[in-house]
Amino acid sequence: MPAKVLTARAVEAARPKRNAKGELVRNEIPDAGCLGLYLVVEPTGTRSWAHRFRDNGTPRKVTLGSAAELTLAAARHRVAGARHRLERGKPAAPITSPAPTGGDSIEAAVASFLQRHAYAKTRRNSAAMTEYAFNRYVLPAWRGRPVTSIRRSDVLTLIEDVAADAPYSANRLLAALSKFFNWLCSRDVIGVAPTLGVPRPHKEKARERVLDDGELRALWLACEGEGAFGAALRLMILTGARRNEVSRLTRDEIDPDRQEWRLPAERSKNHRAHTIPLSTQAAKLLQAQPEFVDCPYAFTTNARTPVVGWPKLKRRLSGKAGLDPASWRLHDIRRSVASGLQRLHVRTEVIERALNHRGGLYRGIVGVYQVDPLAAEVRAGLQAWSDHVERAVGGKPAAKIVKLRRR
Repeated sequence: MPAKVLTARAVEAARPKRNAKGELVRNEIPDAGCLGLYLVVEPTGTRSWAHRFRDNGTPRKVTLGSAAELTLAAARHRVAGARHRLERGKPAAPITSPAPTGGDSIEAAVASFLQRHAYAKTRRNSAAMTEYAFNRYVLPAWRGRPVTSIRRSDVLTLIEDVAADAPYSANRLLAALSKFFNWLCSRDVIGVAPTLGVPRPHKEKARERVLDDGELRALWLACEGEGAFGAALRLMILTGARRNEVSRLTRDEIDPDRQEWRLPAERSKNHRAHTIPLSTQAAKLLQAQPEFVDCPYAFTTNARTPVVGWPKLKRRLSGKAGLDPASWRLHDIRRSVASGLQRLHVRTEVIERALNHRGGLYRGIVGVYQVDPLAAEVRAGLQAWSDHVERAVGGKPAAKIVKLRRR
């Protein structure tokens, strides 16, 4: 498709593309009104300007800045000036390179960090959360300042301001800032990270919430009539899989013959491929989901993308199940499955294999040498758990074991 002349309205309306799997990916839109100018739209919707050109035959790309700060007219002006210098045999400077230097603004440094580290080396969900934290808290507070001007007092003030309303978010923000400034240190942009010595503002307590059988039953029944969302949550209850693992499950990950779900490494939290044996109940649940042409996802509401909007669903299900939405989280289901397997006398190492954990018993040298997946034991455990859930949902009490007297 030929390039079109961009307008200010087109820049505001620009969105990321979708690949063959329906996932959001970067969209680079050329501007026919200025040779070499591109509008770059990240998967998160963040828009920036880039200049593509050749330097002695070598393709180059230089980031100009955020589209929120640099107008279309200003971006065209800078690219026109750069191309004029190139035609005269001079370097394309003073356009800012994506690799930050000591005099860069915080905006340029953040954009480079997100592109070169967050999205390149961490999980997409983690990178998106990092970008959200910078856009929500960091850039509004420090916009326009050179990155070298940020001091420990600035970090302390920002973290304390966030902690006043959102203590957990403040902890996450401090962690993101530490990675950001350490990354700048490793590139000799700054000498010392201003986050060094800044304490965490909030002491977090590990969650211990476990949903009992009555609460799981109420949630299971509340899923009735919720379509793909309800089916996805029920699969979480049956398998103990994480929310994102279930919501983005594709049909090519399911082996119906072996009755297995093969989670690829790039979709697992610990970047390790994981095979989840499907109980009879889980297999039937997946088989009951409708298939749509050109849509790979098992759980979808629009035949194009995976299910999204879990917070809204959680509130609705809580109301139907008679639960306080603030009293539980979706991740508590995973802990509840682990606790349920423990009550069914499934061995700890089998539970860890079932949940794809690499800590606990498999920490250190044990995890290096003891690599048996315990597939048969995991399958038996998850089947026993699914049978237990089925009994709880149907209101049928579990069979009691009665000791008989010897005659």
